[in-house]
Amino acid sequence: MSAITRWDPFTRWDPFKELEEMQSRLSTLFGRAPIRKNGGKEEMRVAEWAPLVDITEDDKEYLIKAELPEVKKEDVKVTVQNDVLTISGERKYEKEEKGKKYHRVERAYGSFMRSFSLPEDADGTKVNAEFKDGILKVHLAKSEKAKPKSIEVKVD
Repeated sequence: MSAITRWDPFTRWDPFKELEEMQSRLSTLFGRAPIRKNGGKEEMRVAEWAPLVDITEDDKEYLIKAELPEVKKEDVKVTVQNDVLTISGERKYEKEEKGKKYHRVERAYGSFMRSFSLPEDADGTKVNAEFKDGILKVHLAKSEKAKPKSIEVKVD
């Protein structure tokens, strides 16, 4: 037997509450930790994180740029296995200091991993990476067979 809710004339409809609920559902769908309100105050949550990337291509290579602020070079690993390029690592949480109050912590910490399937024309044996100013650049060369070759046609 289902419960029937009785209409209460003193309960007001709150459209903002419905928007917050929708935002929370969408955030969960896209893998972000939802922000919840508790009596008008935001709850603090540290989300799992993955670095943002840009992927570009020219006639010689693919270039993946990953934002890794406050991540040390030795805490980053780039691997290629079974035609999948993986960037993994960890951003370590700074140590809490006595006498220091944290009012808001929004940046995510911990391990991360991003994986990308290699395009057919990429050469997984020719990967080069550089790390500077919090940006990881992964250069992925295109295979020789994929490069366009011009063939001169002789006319008699």
